[in-house]
Amino acid sequence: MPRIVIPDDAPPVMAPSAAYRKLLTQTPVDYYDTLPGTENRLIERIAEAEIAISIRSSTRFTENVFGSCPTLRLLSLWGTGTDNVDLPSAARYGVTVTNTPGVSAFSIAEHALALMLAVARRIPRVDAGVRQGLWTHGQATQLHGKTLGIIGLGAVGRQFARLGAAIGMRVIAWTMHPDPALGVELVPLDELLRASDVVSLHLRLSADTRGFLSKPQIDKMKPSAILINTARGPIVDEAALIEALAARRMAGAGLDVFDVEPLPAGHPFTQFENVVLTPHCAGITPEALESGLELSIANVWNFLGGHPTNVVARETLSHPGKHG
Repeated sequence: MPRIVIPDDAPPVMAPSAAYRKLLTQTPVDYYDTLPGTENRLIERIAEAEIAISIRSSTRFTENVFGSCPTLRLLSLWGTGTDNVDLPSAARYGVTVTNTPGVSAFSIAEHALALMLAVARRIPRVDAGVRQGLWTHGQATQLHGKTLGIIGLGAVGRQFARLGAAIGMRVIAWTMHPDPALGVELVPLDELLRASDVVSLHLRLSADTRGFLSKPQIDKMKPSAILINTARGPIVDEAALIEALAARRMAGAGLDVFDVEPLPAGHPFTQFENVVLTPHCAGITPEALESGLELSIANVWNFLGGHPTNVVARETLSHPGKHG
């Protein structure tokens, strides 16, 4: 059997799973329940591996990592995002990269709905007030009849569109790969920003989407609009969002992702009463966890069987000396 390493299960989600217990009945695994912390430590952990199953998006697989791990053939990612992996370098060094698309779509879409409702209905503030003996009424926003603008119609965006429609919202969308068969009204981005009462981001982080929603785009949004981000923090220009919230050019925001994670103590976002914050947990439910971990392992077996699945990068030209 090839040498399999899990270099970064911290805090542990793989180790307690049924998927991992089943894997251990089939093959030994080199397992680490701490983060590598440094590039050199990551290289030490996977230097002799043929297969790495990466759990945490904070673990960065750079050109140097791939170049320093000459036996590595497969990097199986738990999760959808690939912004922590130098995909072109992986391909150049003969490493196939896979991910687990769609397994968290229901969980993330439900979380986006929860954030949207929490901001619109002011639930954290109202809850705090009741606990303090206050009994304040009439400051919530009804979403039925309002417009939900979805940016990105992947698995999560499509599911959130269904949830928005289910509570009576008009749903419009902009996506990089428009297809009328998606069943959502597609509009230009500027129109979406101007018309939407809620704007929700569902894009992958890449060179094309970093800073995608910056000051010019934020300035087009209604002052009564709410922004929801369960995708990746750097898709939004954080400084521009803070400026808009401080100037009340936006009604509020529900954020699960940030430029720096964990969110630093005293961050400006923590000072706004109209912002609801969660710790990058939208896709983490027992059901989504188990499905994703199972798929990350299935991707390993399919690769070894000669039929790789969920490939996001594939070997293009083996590096000299690669694989012996």
